[in-house]
This record gives sequence, C-alpha cells and structure tokens, in this order.
Amino acid sequence: MNFKRISASCFCLLLAGNIAVSAQTVTLGSNKVSLKTAFEKIEKASKYKIAYNSSTINANRMVTISKTKGDVLEILNLLLKECGCTYEEKGNYIIVKPQSKKQSNGQNVKRVTGQLIDELGEPMIGVTVMIKGTTTGAVTDLDGKFSIDDVPAGASELHISYIGYEAKDVQISSSAMQIKMNPDNELLDEVVVVGYGTVKKDDLTGSVSAIKPDEFNRGAKSTAQDALVGKVAGVNVVSSSGAPGSGSTIRIRSGASLSASNDPLIVIDGVPVDNSSIEGGTNLIGGINPNDIETFTVLKDASATAIYGSRGSNGVIIITTKKGRKGQKPTVSYSGSVTISEKKNTVDVLSADEFRANVERLYGKDSEAYSALGTANTNWQDLIYRTAISHDHNITVSGAAKSLPYRVSVGYTDQQGIIKTSDFKRATASLNLNPSFFQDHLTLNLNAKGMYARTLYTDGSVVSSAVRMDPTQDPYKFTSQYHKNQLGSYMKETLYNYGCYFQWSKKAEFGDNTWPFTYDSTTQMPNPLSLLDQGSQIAHSRSFIGSADIDYKVHGFEDLRLHATLGADISKGRQSQSFASSCTSAMYYGSYGGEEILKRNLSLSAYAQYYKDFNKIHHFDIMAGYEWQHFWRSKNNDYVGYYQDTNNDASLAGTERPHTPYSEKSESYLVSFFGRANYTLLDRYFLTATVRDDGSSRFKEHWAWFPSFAFAWKANEEAFLKNANWLSDLKLRLGYGKTGQQAGSIGDYEWIPSYSISTGTNGFYPVTGTGELYRPNNYRPDLKWETTSTYNVGLDWGIMDQRLSGSVDWYYRKTTDLLNYAPLSSMAGYKNQAWQNIGSLKNTGVEAAITWRAIQTKDWFWTMTYNFTYNKNEITDLNGVSENGAPVVNTNIKVGDGSGAYLQANQVGYAMNSYYVYQQVYDKNGKPIENCVVDRNGDGKINESDKYLYKSPAAPVTMGFSSRLEYKNWDFGFSLRASIGNYVYNNVEQGMSNMNTGEWFSNSLKYFSNRLKSTVERNWQTYEITSKLSDYYVKNASFLKCDNITLGYSFNNLFKSSGWHGLSGRAYATASNVFTITNYDGLDPEVGDGNDNNLYPRPFSVVVGLSLNF
Repeated sequence: MNFKRISASCFCLLLAGNIAVSAQTVTLGSNKVSLKTAFEKIEKASKYKIAYNSSTINANRMVTISKTKGDVLEILNLLLKECGCTYEEKGNYIIVKPQSKKQSNGQNVKRVTGQLIDELGEPMIGVTVMIKGTTTGAVTDLDGKFSIDDVPAGASELHISYIGYEAKDVQISSSAMQIKMNPDNELLDEVVVVGYGTVKKDDLTGSVSAIKPDEFNRGAKSTAQDALVGKVAGVNVVSSSGAPGSGSTIRIRSGASLSASNDPLIVIDGVPVDNSSIEGGTNLIGGINPNDIETFTVLKDASATAIYGSRGSNGVIIITTKKGRKGQKPTVSYSGSVTISEKKNTVDVLSADEFRANVERLYGKDSEAYSALGTANTNWQDLIYRTAISHDHNITVSGAAKSLPYRVSVGYTDQQGIIKTSDFKRATASLNLNPSFFQDHLTLNLNAKGMYARTLYTDGSVVSSAVRMDPTQDPYKFTSQYHKNQLGSYMKETLYNYGCYFQWSKKAEFGDNTWPFTYDSTTQMPNPLSLLDQGSQIAHSRSFIGSADIDYKVHGFEDLRLHATLGADISKGRQSQSFASSCTSAMYYGSYGGEEILKRNLSLSAYAQYYKDFNKIHHFDIMAGYEWQHFWRSKNNDYVGYYQDTNNDASLAGTERPHTPYSEKSESYLVSFFGRANYTLLDRYFLTATVRDDGSSRFKEHWAWFPSFAFAWKANEEAFLKNANWLSDLKLRLGYGKTGQQAGSIGDYEWIPSYSISTGTNGFYPVTGTGELYRPNNYRPDLKWETTSTYNVGLDWGIMDQRLSGSVDWYYRKTTDLLNYAPLSSMAGYKNQAWQNIGSLKNTGVEAAITWRAIQTKDWFWTMTYNFTYNKNEITDLNGVSENGAPVVNTNIKVGDGSGAYLQANQVGYAMNSYYVYQQVYDKNGKPIENCVVDRNGDGKINESDKYLYKSPAAPVTMGFSSRLEYKNWDFGFSLRASIGNYVYNNVEQGMSNMNTGEWFSNSLKYFSNRLKSTVERNWQTYEITSKLSDYYVKNASFLKCDNITLGYSFNNLFKSSGWHGLSGRAYATASNVFTITNYDGLDPEVGDGNDNNLYPRPFSVVVGLSLNF
C-alpha cells in the first residue's frame, strides 16, 4: 500500500489542530466526475490538501451528484456520501477514508496505540497506520502518536507506509508501541530536486541519483563530500591526502576537460557555488556541516544538466539542507563523536643497523662516508607520527513558532592529524526559516550558513624527509666524526643556529661570522622534527552561503508559479606563515607574512512555471527563466625576512630584506536565459526539452546555446504488463544534450589586450624612472567555449514491490574545442604556454546500481546496495598543438631535479594524462634489467623518441558495496569500495633507487639518505632519466577498500517520567579505513594524480558516537 497525495505539494507533513475556514466555493463543471478530478478542483479552489490511501480509495471512480457548484465542504460531503466514504479534517488537510464498519460476527474489538519514530529517533508526523487487511487506520499526530479504535480481536498486524521510508508490518501489542521506520534511500520518492524545481522520481527522464547521507554508517567524516564516497554509480571521490580538513576531488563520469575544471557544479539550496579555492578552503563544499544535509541529488547526463548550460559539463550535485516542519513542536537534538586515529603503516626503509652494514660493505670502515654515520638508532617515521584524538559536536533546535517553521544548528569539529602539529578546527552555524502565507500561495525559504575554520598545516616535505633521513643520526645533535671535523669549534654554535636540531650542513655566505654554516639544501632532506617545530603555517578561512527562495502560486491562476532565488556565496581565507631563522625553509633570514584571498559570488535567478492537465491524458509543464551571476576575487600576499642582528654589515643588521607586496583583483559575469518543457501522455510517456543561452565575459564571443532532449517510457504501466504483479518498475530513458565549460584557471579577460606590471624584488630594470616593466599578457581573442555532447540510454527496474530494484545506464560524451593550457608554437604568443582550444576527447561508459532489501520482518531488516561504473576515456583530436600526432606533455608533474622530464602526456588514441615513459626490458626470470629500455623506433639510439604512452591514473572500473543489518534496536553496517585498472607512478621507490657510491655519499654529495630494502636488493647503480622514467615504476594500483564498519544501538524512553517522554537516540562505534587489499607496494594505492610522492597518509580511525533527541 502506498500513501498518496493528489497534488504535487501534498508530500508535506500533516498539520494538527482545527482552523476556522471562511466560505469557499468550488465549481465541478459536470454532475458526473471522477473523485480524482473533483479532489483536484477542490484543492485549487480552497486552502485544503486532500490525502487518501490508494489501496482503499479508488480515485478513478466516477461519482454522480446533484450539485456542480457550491461550498467546498458541501460538495465534498455529497461526493463522499455517494462513494461510501468519510473524512477527517486536520488543519488545512482533509484525510479521506472509507466508512468504518463494526464486525458483523460479534467479535470483540480493542484499541491500539503507539508512536512512530524515524531512524534518528525523531517523531514522524502524518504517517498512515492501517490494520493489515482492513480499511481501518489512523494518521500519526505532531508527536508521532496514533490511536486506532474498533480493532477486530482477530487482527494481528499493523501495516505502516510513508513516502521515503520502507513499508513495514508490525505485530499488534496490547501495550503502547514504539515503532522505528527505516528510510528508503533508493526510492527517496517521490520528489527529487532537479535544476530549477522538483520532479517525482517516477517522472524523471534524465540520469539522476538521489541519496540521503548514511546516518548509520558514517565513519570518520568531517566534510560533506565524504558522504558520497562509493555511494553513487559514476561518481568518484578521492581525498587529496589524510591531512585533517584536506580536500577531495569529485569526478562525475570521469573528466571531460584536459586543463579546464573537471569539478562538478555544486548547488546548495538553489545557490550555484564558486568552485575556486581560498586559503584554508580546499573543499568544494567545505563550508557545509555534513549534519545539516538532507539530500544529495546528482545530475549526470546532459538531459539533466543542460539546464545549467556552461556549468553543467562535469555534472551537477544539488545539496538540499534540513528544514523545520509545520506544526512541529520544538525539539532539541545532539550528535557527537570522539575519534582516535593512527597511522596504518610506514615505508619499509633500512634500520640504523642495516644502514651501517650497507655503508661498511660499500665504502669500508676507513672511509669518509663511514665516518659520517651517527651513533643513534632513529626511526624518523615514528617520531613524526602520533595517536590523534578528535571530537565533533552538533546541536540542533527545530520546530514551528506558530506558522513559522525553523531550524537552527551549530557545530564544532576539532580534528587532530596523525602528523604532529597538524590539526583542523571548524565552527559552523545554520539557520533555516520556511514560512508560508496566503493559504500556502506564497512560500519563503530562507537559509543562512556560516563557517569558520582554522587549519594548521605541516610542511609538505615532512613525510619525505622522515622516509629518507639517515637513521644513524641523532635528531638533536651531531654525533658523527665527519660532522665534528666539518664544524670544528663552531659545532655548538651551529647547533644553536639550527634551533638545536641536526641538519646536513655546508659553508654559509650570509656575511655573518656567527653563521659559518647553513643547511645544505641540495639534500632536499631537512630534519623533519625541525620542520614540525620551527615553522608554522596557519590558515584561517570564513565562508557564508545565504539564499532567499520566494515561490508564489498566483491567486486565481494556481497553475502558474513564480519563483525567485537570491544567493550569496562569500569566502575569505588567509594563510599566515612564520618560519624562524633556524628553520630550513628560511635559514638565517626567517620568513613572515601570508596570503589572503577574498571571493564573492552573487546570484539572482527567476523563473515562471506553468502546469496544466488536460483530462487524464495530457500533462504540460513549461518553465522559463533568467539568471545573473557575478564572480569577484582579490588576492594579496607579502612575505618578509630579516637580517640577523649579528650581520657583519652594520647597515643591514636587524633590517628587513627587500620585498614587494603583491595584489590583484578580477571579476567575471555569467548571464543566462533558460527554459524547460515537460509533456506527459497517459502517465507513462514523458518528453522533456531544455535550452539555455549563456553569456560569459570570459570570451569575446559571449553567447552560446545549450539544448537537451529526453524521453522516458514507463513500460510497466502498459496493458500487456499490468497483470505482472511481480514487476513494480520498468522505465526506459533516452537523452541527448549539450553542455559547456568556461570554469577553471582561464583568465577572465584574455580576449582583451592587457599588460602586467613587474612585481618582486628582482622584477625591476632601473635605467629610467622607477624601473617598472610592463609585460604584455597572452592575448587570445579566438578562445571559445568548450562543449560536451552527451547521449544516454537508461533503464530503471524493480521487482517484488521494489524489494529488488536498480538502474543501468550507457552513455557517450564527446568534448570538442578542448580548453588546454598547452605549449605555443614559436612566436605565437608572449609566453611559451597559453590557453587555447586544441581538440577533442570522448568518454564512453556503463553504470549500474542495485538495491536489495533481503530481509523485512518484525525484528530483522537487511538491505544491500551495489554500484558499478565502467568508463573509457580517449583523446580523439589534438589539432593545433601536436605535430604529426606527437604527444603533448602535461606540465603539472615533473620527475627528477633540474631539467628533469614530464611524467604524463596526451596523445590521440590514448586516455588523457597517460604516463609518458620508456619501456623496461626484463630478463628471462622476469626481473628488470638496469637502465635497459626498448628502442621502440628501431633507430639504434635511446632518446625521447623511444618514450611511449602507457596506462593511466584513472581507473576504468570502480565499484561500491554497502550493507546494513538491523535486529530490533541493533544495527550493523559496512561499506566497501573497489578500483580496478588505476595505475600509479611510485615516485617514492624511484627517488630511492640508486645505490651508486658516487650518488649516495661522494666528494660532491656530502650527505646520506636512506634506501628502501627492495632498492638494496636490486642494487641499481644508474640514475639516468631513462631509468627514472621507466614503466617499471608505473604500478597496477587496483584495490579493494573497506571504508567503514559500524555497530550501533538505538534506544528510546530513556529516563522517562510522568511529565517527560524521555530521551531517544543512538550510540555507535565505527572503524574507518579498515583494510586495503592491493598488490601495489607503496603506502596507499589511492593517488589522485597518479604520482605517489609521499602524500600525507590516510589513517585508521575508531569513532565512538552518540545521538540524543530531547
């Protein structure tokens, strides 16, 4: 049984209490009408909303009455009398039900009472509770309570149904019952948020996924995007590192651009968010407390995203936050958790004794190298890590003050990092007001969200230094004979200058007799403890997202809605650094200062929407609108160092070093006109068309059109399948659309000739005047939109009343006029690289999602979800930048010092950012032969021409699986995630691969660095680029991860007394990042850009949490 409402707005909660109603008149137009048509006319003519149970009320039944015009309640009484029904009035809701009849066989009757709560223990209002197999039932009140009289003595079960929750059968009890309902995350019926409006899920024509955050198996989640990890087919979320507060990369159906943004558009309560980052704000949606989110809606194909035009190429994620409910009594809830995190493992390098043994073997005891060994046994990796303790707290107050629903929440997060000194603190606040006026004709939805975060970073080289540092050295002093000879009488003074930390040293040239030595930066290996203790990098970020939604249903013309949204997305971040003069990052001078970024994103959207039904056959829905968005951004930075007071030059002693502050401002505009038309035939054939005309200030040719078309067919509604009771859903979807791209690091006005004024201490040429230089910027008047065309075929299915349901989609996406920051041909511009439209690429893929509610009984509930994604990415054209089809390098990642070489490149016929490497040669036993690579072009020489494109960082196959098992008040869940076919370049292994005595410690290189145990066994002696860029280091990093395992217990009526209903809530324990199964030999196979270079490791965490409802 499904609980239905006739109008689209009837999925709201039922209101309690009686409200006096002024006389209202309705005209039916005919003496013979269907109940459904009559109910609709009554709703339009009055303030009433009519609800009924579709299994007990036949709304298509034709009824004949004597009057066609009259008072609303008079006409309603005539209608219901004819069909043997009655009604109950609750506020402005009318609940229609069959007339209750006493049992004719003389059985005794009894009374059943109880309360319904949701998964968080909160009362559920307006839920239908029926005696199974009868027409007798009730609807829950404001406290979630119900009472049913006239219950037959032989009745044994209640049947409960509510939109968005699993239907449930419960054994009748003689005492008051408390029943917990389980959310149906797969159905989330009936209303799904889409671009500029909502639609019933049954009526969707595009590829759209809607989920609620998993409240039962959340894990150690501090950011909103964590809730999407492994949950949606086609959506891949990878955290940049394990650092507290670190950002994540979100990709929907892989990337569609080479250099422009591949981030999806994020829309929060109707406000499109600016994806550009600020200092301390690396998360796309970091300003939102995860506890405030009601739903995520992911728009994946162009028929769904084209309504967003130039911002929709990478998909759209619509976030709807929680609200108060009409008629709700004030409720207070608390949720909190404590998390303990530890490192999972470390890089397997030589111990101090193993290191000494190898140095003795290679150099001998009488060598200078052996004299450089210290006397300590130091595990540097253990010294930088700690057991981190974090906590998170959230308090929410929600309810309704008379006719004003409200929700207020505050949250605080204190997340310690597993690397010492790193941490993340965040405070959030959220306010929502959603009143309605004029009998619900005018509805307001006001949202305000604020966030303050403080992030304490660790130096990026802490991990790599701890891995590579000589394990024989003492962290706090010089113990080797080599250092005693090198520093001589200055050893104590030098140690003091270093802040009492060991460092590899060389002679200094500061012009200061008290600083004869300094850190040897050629080692690229400072003491990691010095980095932690003597340098400070703190970011303070603030953000505000506010929106005002105004929706007006025109009086007297209720089929027409007018809607407007005002939005503001404002963020400010400042990262300050303070490096002492003893810190290797700013030895002798120190460095103090910071960078500040302020951005403002203001928006206005307005649209009109017209609904019209023509009898039961045709439904039209037409919408047209306008949107304006202004992006403004400023950036300022300044860093200064100081000469020491002991400098030999008295005029410099204690003074600032020359420095020049930097400042820039920029802005851009996006103006759009858009429209959508929906047509439904017989409630089973659906057509949707959208169009958007975008104008961007970033291009000389401002305007571009982005259309889409979609068709859906609900086959299970056809006559030939009507009797297939086992089939509950079968819908075919076809879609096509075009979307655009203009986001990313593209300059705001590159189509206008402009100049940059010289900045920085060395940026002046003092021949005349001030010596300022004006340098022309790149001028790209022909730069234009990047455009993606998408085809999508999808099938939604369900059997056994949706106990087993799912969807499958095939898609093809082709992006043309690729925006890429690529090398220019000689004399083509003022720089050697510039933004240009260079070619095309395509993505072809298949997605599937399955939900199985395996067990649904009184005490047991078990549901499982699985999603699968296959995506093939291929570059199809690089016209203009590739001579004779040669690869075009990706300049983001470089391997080796000095000239080095780029690790990745793009070429027609290959996946974007494939590895550009030499092909390793192996012996008959399968072992790599040192510095022996394949002469692929057969010219007898090994050079750049022998490199080739090999594998890609992006996994072609990803999967997610989650399970939740409940028994009475207990719940147990886990989440798994798999990535198959992703490859990673192990830069950690490559950077420690050379065992040549001339490269380890020699006349020119006076330092030691540690080595992997596998490196010692391989004993390679070469460090040429052909060895560094061997495909030997490109490893298959496929993996299976267990993200979370959770055990929870829900309780209610705790400390209940005669005057208080008591506490309800849930206690739980979760293990996060539990295990990883992989053949990859690095620390973690999940590396976003494919270059494993000592990222901050993701920790193993245990979370203990508690939720309370007062």
